[in-house]
Amino acid sequence: MSQGPRSGLAAVSSALLAMSRHLEVRDVLKTIVSSARELLDAQYAALGVPDDHGGFAQFVVDGVSDAQWKAIGPLPRQHGILASMLHEARPERLADVRKDPRFEGWPAAHPDLADFLGLPIRDGDEVMGALFLANKNCPKPEGSCGFTEEDEELLATLAQHAAIALTNARLYERSRELTIAEERSRLAHELHDAVSQKLFSLRLTAQAAAALVDRDPARAKGELHQVAALAAEAVDELRAAVVELRPAALDEDGLIATLRTQIQVLDRAHTARVTFAGNGFRALPAAQEEALLRVAQEALHNALRHSGAAHVDVSVGRRGSGAVLRVTDDGGGFDPKAVRRAGRHLGLVSMRDRANGVGGTLTVESVPGKGTTIEMEVPGG
Repeated sequence: MSQGPRSGLAAVSSALLAMSRHLEVRDVLKTIVSSARELLDAQYAALGVPDDHGGFAQFVVDGVSDAQWKAIGPLPRQHGILASMLHEARPERLADVRKDPRFEGWPAAHPDLADFLGLPIRDGDEVMGALFLANKNCPKPEGSCGFTEEDEELLATLAQHAAIALTNARLYERSRELTIAEERSRLAHELHDAVSQKLFSLRLTAQAAAALVDRDPARAKGELHQVAALAAEAVDELRAAVVELRPAALDEDGLIATLRTQIQVLDRAHTARVTFAGNGFRALPAAQEEALLRVAQEALHNALRHSGAAHVDVSVGRRGSGAVLRVTDDGGGFDPKAVRRAGRHLGLVSMRDRANGVGGTLTVESVPGKGTTIEMEVPGG
């Protein structure tokens, strides 16, 4: 028997929380897929993001072991039911996917799927991916589908959040090399202020609906409609931030080379002297390196635009099995105790969130008139 709305809304809240922690894209997608499977009590769930060549750039599954997934082989192509969801952009609810005329079979190691529920993930007119579930865990008469109309509505709500996650992924992938201060400032403002607030509102609205579902189902339904509306607004804001951003170099070049290149550009672009040293650093997991890069960029933006510094020094070095980033300037400084004012102006809350999201810590040392040092430490992978 499927779980009640309270459990489903908790799953939605979990997916939102994962996004707000700036996890790796694949981790966010896994959270959405596992939430969908738990919510609808299905044996299998998957989310496919198509590429431009008839296949899938990413395909995340839940309910299949690593050994099974390896035995299945290459990622699927866009054919059969999957192609229908992507190209015709309509939901599919089937009693037995194997009896559908579009069914084209699957590899020998593939699990046997019967009843099926799938939805396209849409951003306006663009189909960004397909989210689907199979084999509902409930008694059902021969030839009938275990997935209900209510299941389809709940999956549609999760599909809204999947659209946010995928748009957010594009934003991060295309913003990794941002080194010009004006572009960095715009991106930070749009992502930190507009999108973070919208995701926070989404989470609170989902929690409110969960609290109302038993005593006032009608109001709970209204809150769920608000969740969908807020999700659509967040996608619009994220899509606007993606426009004209350049692709990343972090994956190809690593943290040290990426930082060195960006700091050389900043040193040429500003009157302040900007220097960099990488001491004994060794590669870390991608999520930690990206968090270190983002905090360095935010701290550099603050120092070069707000502090009046003549010299800004950035260093990354090994500390135990992990690493430490330090950004030091000789600018005007501020009072760290004025957390509300400084946090809003300098993005300290955002930097702390990035550090916490990868198990790290952020410390800020500053005295008015005597400069600022921002230090971020992350543990080893």
